[in-house]
Amino acid sequence: AELPPPYTAIASPDASSVPVINCRVCQSLINLDGKLHQHVVKCTVCNEATPIKNPPSGKKYVRCQCNCLLICKDTSRKIGCPRPNCRRIITLGPVMLIPEEQPAQPALPVQPDGTRVVCGHCGNTFLWMELRFNTLAKCPHCKKISSVGSALPRRRCCAYITIGMICIFIGVGLTVGTQDFARRFHATYVSWAIAYLLGLICLIRACYWGAIKVSYPEHSFA
Repeated sequence: AELPPPYTAIASPDASSVPVINCRVCQSLINLDGKLHQHVVKCTVCNEATPIKNPPSGKKYVRCQCNCLLICKDTSRKIGCPRPNCRRIITLGPVMLIPEEQPAQPALPVQPDGTRVVCGHCGNTFLWMELRFNTLAKCPHCKKISSVGSALPRRRCCAYITIGMICIFIGVGLTVGTQDFARRFHATYVSWAIAYLLGLICLIRACYWGAIKVSYPEHSFA
């Protein structure tokens, strides 16, 4: 009689759907059938634990250098390995907790109060913190002084010219009117010199204000 064919094991049609995972230590396959409700599973080859779910709320996984899987608080800074042959103290980095309900928002740039001014010397733009125009400003780029707006130098120039001319007219008047008196009292020459000197100083200041560079505001934040 003809012999029957040899017996061959037929795999179950559901055998390929059995969930498995690689061990994190030895990379062996771990059968997860009936273990999906657990957070960690134990490898049957190296006997080390491998996580298959996220840690519970407020916890985190830490693996020691001896391959022991530890579960600790997510705010822990140090943790000790419980294995008798290890007892290593593991130092963890600081953790910054950000609530999921309130995600961190980027800080908005603070808008400065002041005026953007174009320097009359170098042409660069800088921020002038004075909220009023017609003032003197020092450029942080070229380190030179200029006037913010033309009203201040024009006003100062006119004022110094007026005062200087008045002092010179006074000096001329004293010179003409006190010539005879000055021949007898030589101290009178001092008053002439003071009047002319004040007039000269005022005219020099008028030239300074007339020649000063003017910086003009570009845009005001205020």
